[in-house]
Amino acid sequence: MAPKVLVSDKLSETAIKIFKEKGIEVDFMPEVGKDKEKLAEIIGDYDGLAIRSATRVTPTVLRNAKKLKVIGRAGIGTDNIDKEEASKKGIIVMNTPFGNMITTAEHAIAMMFAVARQIPEASISTHEGKWEKSRFMGVELTRKTLGVIGAGNIGGIVCERARALQMKVLAYDPFLGEEKADSMGVEKVELNELLQKADFITLHVPYTEATKNILSRENLSKTKKGVRIINCARGGLVDESALADLIQSGHIAGAGFDVFSDEPATDNPLFQIPNVVCTPHLGAATSEAQENVAIQVAEQMANYLNEGAVENALNMPSMTAEEAKIMGPWVNLAGHLGSFIGQMTDEPLEAINILYDGSVSKMNLEALNCSVIAGIMKKVNPDVNMVSAPVIAKERGVQISTTNQDKSGAFDGYIKVTAVTKTKERSIGGTVFSDGKPRFIQIKGINLDAEVGKNMLYTTNEDVPGIIGQLGQILGLNKINIANFTLGRAGIGGEAIALLYLDGPITPDAVNQLKDTGMFKQVKPLAFDLAK
Repeated sequence: MAPKVLVSDKLSETAIKIFKEKGIEVDFMPEVGKDKEKLAEIIGDYDGLAIRSATRVTPTVLRNAKKLKVIGRAGIGTDNIDKEEASKKGIIVMNTPFGNMITTAEHAIAMMFAVARQIPEASISTHEGKWEKSRFMGVELTRKTLGVIGAGNIGGIVCERARALQMKVLAYDPFLGEEKADSMGVEKVELNELLQKADFITLHVPYTEATKNILSRENLSKTKKGVRIINCARGGLVDESALADLIQSGHIAGAGFDVFSDEPATDNPLFQIPNVVCTPHLGAATSEAQENVAIQVAEQMANYLNEGAVENALNMPSMTAEEAKIMGPWVNLAGHLGSFIGQMTDEPLEAINILYDGSVSKMNLEALNCSVIAGIMKKVNPDVNMVSAPVIAKERGVQISTTNQDKSGAFDGYIKVTAVTKTKERSIGGTVFSDGKPRFIQIKGINLDAEVGKNMLYTTNEDVPGIIGQLGQILGLNKINIANFTLGRAGIGGEAIALLYLDGPITPDAVNQLKDTGMFKQVKPLAFDLAK
C-alpha cells in the first residue's frame, strides 16, 4: 500500500502535487489542524502528518498515532509539536529551516526601519489628516551599531544586510568561530559587551532552556540608553513586561516584535506603548516563503516515506537520499549486530561501544549508531526504532561511545559492537559483502563468516569431537532444516562457537534436547528482521 499523509494546515497546492507525483496518498484537511479532538480521532490512519503552526501535536494526538512515522513542519519553529513524546514513539520530526530564511531576515530589517523612523504611528497620524512632522523625529541606521544575538542562518543574513546599510555589527553566538566571524565581517563579542554597545539589538536564536528569557529584566537594564529591540525569532526570548517598563521609563527607545510569549497575542504588555511596532508572526509570511517551505516539506517527507532519506530531522541524524542508497546495507548490518547483542544479553546494559573500521568509518556514524542501539533495544521494546532507541537508552543510563579508525584488517570496512554489563562484555563484528548482504565475521573475538538469516541458532562449547553430529541429529529429529552452518574456535581444544541459519524457528523442545546433552555451554535461538 502507498504511504498516506494528512495535511492538517493550509499548504501550497504545489506541495500536494509533489506528494501525489511521488506516489504518496494525500488527504488535504486544513480545518483539522485547529480541531485537536478530530485530529486525535483520525491520525491513526496516516503514515505522515504535514503541518504549519496551527496544528498542535500533543501527547493525546500522538497516543492515537499508531502508524505515524514522520511529522513535517513547513517552517522552522516546532514548539507546537511534543518532540519528546514523538521521539519515544519513534516518530521523526522534521522542519524546513532554509525555506523562509530570507523572508524572516528581511522582516527583521523592515522592523528596524519601522522603529527607527516610527513609520506605523506616522502613517496612522497622516491617515487621520494630521501633519505632525516634528513629532516623528527618527534616527538613521547608517553608522549605528547592530547587536545580533544568534548569527546562524537567519542571523547571518541579517548581518549581511546590516553591513550593506553601513552598520557596525556585533554578534553574540557561542557557536560562532573567530574565522567565520571575520569572513562575515562582524565582531564576535560576549553578551554583556553587545548589550552595552548596541544601538539596535535583534534576536535570531531558537527557544531553548539556554535562550529562554535571554533578554531578562537584568540584561535589558544593562543596555545602552536609547537602544531599540527587535524580535522576529521566537516568543519567550525577552521579558516583555520588563521591556515595556524600560520603554515607558525612556531607557529603551522602542521595539519591533513579530513574536510573543503567548500566541495568538490578543493582550500583551507591549501593546499600546508608543514606538512599539507589532506584527502577528509575519516573519515567514511571504508568498515566496510559503511556497518554498511547502515544497521542501513535501519533498522531505516523500523522500523519507519512499526511500528512508532523513533531512532536517530534529530527533534523528539526517541522511540524504544518496546516503541512504549507499548506507542502506550498513544500516541493516548495524541493526543486526545490535539485535544479536540484545538477544544475547540478559543483564542490564551499562555501556555500548561501537567501533567503525575502514570505509564505513567515513559514513554517517550518528545514523549507524541509532541503528545499533535500536537493534539492541528491541529486546526491551519490540516497537523501538532508530528514533526512539537513543531516548530509551538514555533513560536507562546506558553510555554510548564510538571509535572510528582506518582500515586495519582483511575487510574494506567492518563494524564491531561491544555491550558492557556489570559482570561481562559481549562483542560481535560484521561487514557488508559486495552483494550488499550483511555477514557476521567475529563473535567473542572468534573469527567466522556467517550469513544473517531470519531464524538462527547460536551455540558455544569446548572444541571436542561430536558437536556437529549432535546438532545435526537433534535438529533432524525435530524436522528443522539447516540452511547454513558456520563454525569458529579460539584454538584447538579451546572455546568454540556455531552459528546456524535455519529454514524455520527452532522449537523449545529441540533447544532443551540440545541442552540436555551436556555438550553445550550456551544454546540460544535468534531471530532477525530481514524485511528492510
